[in-house]
Amino acid sequence: MDDQSHGQMPLSSRGRESRGPDLFSFVECATQTRSIKALFELLVSFASNEGFNKVAYGALTCSNERRLLDYLPPPPTINFPSDWCQRYAEQEYRAIDPVVRRTAMLPRPFLWDDLTNKYKLQPRELRVLHEAREAGLKHGISVPLFGSQGRLAFVSFASPFDDADPQHRMAHLATLASAFHNAVAQITPPVDEGFEPDIPLTERETECLYWVAEGKSAWVIGRLVDVSENTVNFHMKNVVRKLGAANRTNAVHKATRRRLI
Repeated sequence: MDDQSHGQMPLSSRGRESRGPDLFSFVECATQTRSIKALFELLVSFASNEGFNKVAYGALTCSNERRLLDYLPPPPTINFPSDWCQRYAEQEYRAIDPVVRRTAMLPRPFLWDDLTNKYKLQPRELRVLHEAREAGLKHGISVPLFGSQGRLAFVSFASPFDDADPQHRMAHLATLASAFHNAVAQITPPVDEGFEPDIPLTERETECLYWVAEGKSAWVIGRLVDVSENTVNFHMKNVVRKLGAANRTNAVHKATRRRLI
């Protein structure tokens, strides 16, 4: 699916000029598609025609809580290089990815290339962008997609071509992203706004989380519950992951809201 296109993959990013009827064709095809996988393949096909054949679609907020989730979504709504996705997850780049931060802050589509010009990025943020380019995501566009109850989704398009012209393609790709997002909404069940899934914390995880909320260090908690400091850190890492939190402090806040401690 990585190299699919609508018809034939162009030999360069320039491919052919955007034409309005393609948007109508996309919408017409999308309304007849009843699976997320097929919809995503359709999006990749049309985006490939613009020279941006790497696509990711996912959510940055959940329910009515403005909380950050994993930026890279699971298949079938991403076709970024698998090696890059694995490294992104292993290095927990979602916490420092400047694209993630700006997607959650900006009201309109933006170019990845502009981030280094418009913002004073930290070295670790620049590392994420550099490694993404090394992985074949040389130029990118992210489209924030806002919904009800403060929900935020996104579509990111990336090109493997050095001569890609994301500025010229932005309007067309943003329209494709919006049409795709609307099509997804038509075939997915509505989310219960008041529903928050149970978080399966273990007894030891809950115990460690309680003492973190009391301001105790991992070393002190280890002494209190008779485990090693490394074991406490292991349990807290699981708590942070399960709660979708940014860090331990954020995990305490989320757990308190849900009356888990």
